[in-house]
Amino acid sequence: MSEVFPPNEEVIIVAAVPQQEPKRSWRWLWFTLGALAILVVAGAVFVLLHKKSPPHAVRLLPESDAIVYVNVAAVRAATHFDRQPVTPDAEYQAFVSATGIETERDLDEAAFAIHRLPDPFTAQGPLAYSEVFVGHFNRDHLAAYLSSQSSATETYAGHTIYSVPHDGRIVRVAILGRRTIAVSNMPTPEQIHAMLDHDSAFYFSGPTLLQDHFADVPVFSFAWGLGKIEAPLTGDGNVHLFGFRIPLPTNTVFVASARYIDALHLRIEEIAPNDTVAEVSATMARTVLSFYSGEQKLRSTLGGSPDADVAALIHSAQIEQKDNRAVLTATVPMGLLRRLRQ
Repeated sequence: MSEVFPPNEEVIIVAAVPQQEPKRSWRWLWFTLGALAILVVAGAVFVLLHKKSPPHAVRLLPESDAIVYVNVAAVRAATHFDRQPVTPDAEYQAFVSATGIETERDLDEAAFAIHRLPDPFTAQGPLAYSEVFVGHFNRDHLAAYLSSQSSATETYAGHTIYSVPHDGRIVRVAILGRRTIAVSNMPTPEQIHAMLDHDSAFYFSGPTLLQDHFADVPVFSFAWGLGKIEAPLTGDGNVHLFGFRIPLPTNTVFVASARYIDALHLRIEEIAPNDTVAEVSATMARTVLSFYSGEQKLRSTLGGSPDADVAALIHSAQIEQKDNRAVLTATVPMGLLRRLRQ
């Protein structure tokens, strides 16, 4: 042995040991799964908030007394109303010929702001409107038509505003983008200026009425409206039914909506100032439904033919009241809907 390993010599022996792959850490796996879960949840929340946020066209509207929105593309897809021949009047035909725009075919969305004028007894009437239309159009052709019809133009926020005389009013029109048009027939330009400001803002959540009550609009509604019922109906704030005056509180908000799931569902919700007002409204609505139901039965008793579609609509109507809210729901028969389109 001394011959092999001399004394007082340090010998180091190195052995070759096969290397093993490092085991994957369970922490790494859980971290990866957790990160994926966070991304999925964040994406779902984003989609949900996007679906529940008001359409861009409505958020462009100025402050008003009432708001109405219609997803025209959805209505067109469901009813195919664009396939029905329409005989245009001379004014509309001139517009189509000059711009190439056919509203039945090219309009996708329409948003309306309804304004009560200070004096409802002027030649302009009690109401004015600000509108946003979204659809398909040739910008150059539309601009040329508006220029030919306008009595004056104004440049504001990088856009041209065309002032077009129509029915004793000045209608101001601005082309906001490739698919969006803003219109207002208010006596002053503040409303259309506001719409242009909203369009140029990075994000605008919409007028106060929209911010306060859009959450009350049922999801998947293709048409809906918010506001005080006195604004679009009468100048004195009252509704008259069968000769009787029905007073409506001025601080009551109504939310009306229509959506198509298995049928066309209507919903009208009153948000009253207190429980008592909501209860009175619910009772009044039940009385009106009873009147119409009795009228249908009277027709049958006298030998007439009751309207089957109207009878089905009345039969489907339900009225509920909870706290300061009264809600009317009903299902519209397709036969009645087709008659309304005629």
